Parts: sequence; structure tokens; C-alpha cells
Amino acid sequence: MSPNAQTPNAKPNKVLALYHKTQGWPFGQKIFSIMVSRMAPYFGTIKPLITELRLNHCACLIKKRHAVHNHIKTVHVIAICNGLEMAMGVMAEASIPAHLRWIPKGMSLDYTAKAGSDILCVAEVTPEQWTPGDMLVPVTAYDTQGVVVVKGHIKLWISEKPQK
Repeated sequence: MSPNAQTPNAKPNKVLALYHKTQGWPFGQKIFSIMVSRMAPYFGTIKPLITELRLNHCACLIKKRHAVHNHIKTVHVIAICNGLEMAMGVMAEASIPAHLRWIPKGMSLDYTAKAGSDILCVAEVTPEQWTPGDMLVPVTAYDTQGVVVVKGHIKLWISEKPQK
């Protein structure tokens, strides 16, 4: 394993610890998702629900509703992009080793099927990927039947935090 990678037994950072804490509350997933959306308000436009968060993995649900429809009444791909970016960002914040920082550099996606149902956006990496330089985070959006509707990656720039 890379010396920069976290082990599953590592103490969770603040984001992961907050997620675990809220899971014991009624509506814990919803409360956590609202808290994240307040930190980055644009995410609130899709009313996301973080359904799963663990080290190097995050899943975010977007409900199919009028506000995220396109002209053919499927979930608009930009709403899906927003969900994928949220899943990636929450995964990155919950997983990045303490001595590193990240910033997004780009997104490359393929639209593979109509998004006619609720959409589950997933971002997942391996611990070995957490090294300085470009990092491609695989992201995938699934409909309720498990059909991939959007697939691609978000490119991050990973760097060392400055010494204090």
C-alpha cells in the first residue's frame, strides 16, 4: 500500500466522523446531506441524499422530480453531473490523507442511456490513488434498474498541504 494511503483502521476525518454520527439519528442521511449542501450551496439544487459513505466510496441519490427534468421528462444530465460531483467531493473529503489536499480540474463523461428514474451517483477510488499529481476518480450514475446512464471520471489535482 502507498505510504500516503489511509488504512481502513485509520481514525476517520471530520467528514466521515460526522457521517457516522448522523447515521444514528432519525433522518440522519437527510440531515448529513443537507449539511453538505450548505457547505456547497449549488448541490442543494438537486436535493441530494448521501446514501452511503465509507473510505474511498460515496453514493448520492437524486430523486426524479420536475425540478431536475429536461424537455423529455428524464433527469437532466447536468443534474446528474452535479450529483456525480457531489459524490466525488464528499468521497474525497472523507478519504484524502491528512497531509494532502485536492481540487477538481475537469470532468469527462459519456451519456449512455436515458435517465428515466431516480439516479444513484457513485464515486469510488482505491487507497493507492491518493498520491500527488493528477488523479482520475471513476464516477458512474445508475438508474433504479442498475442501468448505467452516465459514466466517466472527474480529474483532481492532488498536492501536499503547505507546511505551517
